[in-house]
Amino acid sequence: MAGFRSSDRRRQFLTVQSVLLVVVVVLSLSSSVSAAFNVSTLRFDEGFSPLFGHGNGNLIRSSDDKSVRLVLDRYTGSGFISSDLYHHGFFSASIKLPSDYTAGVVVAFYTSNGDIFKDTHDELDFEFLGNVHGKPWRIQTNVYGNGSTSRGREERYRLSFDPTKEFHRYSILWTETRIIFYIDEIPIREVVRSAAMGADYPSKPMSIYATLWDGSTWATAGGKFPVNYKYAPFVSDFSNLVLRGCRMDPIQQSPAAADCAASSAELSAADYATITPERRRAMLKFRHKYMTYSYCYDTWRYPTAFPECDVIPSERVRFQESGNVNVVVRRRRSKRSRQVPAVGMGSGSAI
Repeated sequence: MAGFRSSDRRRQFLTVQSVLLVVVVVLSLSSSVSAAFNVSTLRFDEGFSPLFGHGNGNLIRSSDDKSVRLVLDRYTGSGFISSDLYHHGFFSASIKLPSDYTAGVVVAFYTSNGDIFKDTHDELDFEFLGNVHGKPWRIQTNVYGNGSTSRGREERYRLSFDPTKEFHRYSILWTETRIIFYIDEIPIREVVRSAAMGADYPSKPMSIYATLWDGSTWATAGGKFPVNYKYAPFVSDFSNLVLRGCRMDPIQQSPAAADCAASSAELSAADYATITPERRRAMLKFRHKYMTYSYCYDTWRYPTAFPECDVIPSERVRFQESGNVNVVVRRRRSKRSRQVPAVGMGSGSAI
């Protein structure tokens, strides 16, 4: 019996060790992809100012000033803006989206200089598009340079989680050579600058915005489902605010290279500035599973692909000429249809 108990204990010990080893391996593999970036967060008053809605009480700051609540009601939406312009940088926020019926509602976290360069503005967007009951939020990313809104570089995605249940981090990296969009430290999109892009690559200092507003005319099914204020107020929370880059005074619209040299070097050396092999695999996996539209595959709008488009054959076959992903509809045949053959259906009939 003693020998049996000893061997039994050994088996238990080895089992525990094996479980621990698996846990360590899994954690080590996942940490290289999803480990939190080494960034410092700001209080609201350290980097931002109210933009609109605060006069109606629709912009609510927490007591410690580390988080902000935006509200949309039938009277107004709300938003905030960075106190400075930035020439390149890393901009990030943890966001929780409104729940329930949100058709027509738009939450946006983006960079822009449209208030200064009205005809030649640059812009980098995360846009969150609400939906009807039972349908999930959708995310859209955009890249505009030098007023190139007629050449929209949009992509749209589904999510693997419910963005209304808890906070998730959304980040934009913008450097002289590349743009990367992140969700929870996983890159979902990369735009690499090329000479062929010319002025279409964002190059002028931008402010950082967060807004919640009524997009009834376009946000859900092209405007078919407007905002229903029976479900108001719509609430979105922002926390873990990050502004890292070369700060510019709004009056100084075009910085000299020397002004941002130190900031650019620091930005390039940061862990989020490089897509490691592990992160690239995670990005490709995300795009394969969740991307539902890409301008790179939209041959109806753009018969010739944009110079920065990296057309991947295995990815290309998943998309229609409209740029939308192919949807496979699986019809469930009823028991009756399996048992009773169809009668009198000519070639012109449809089920």
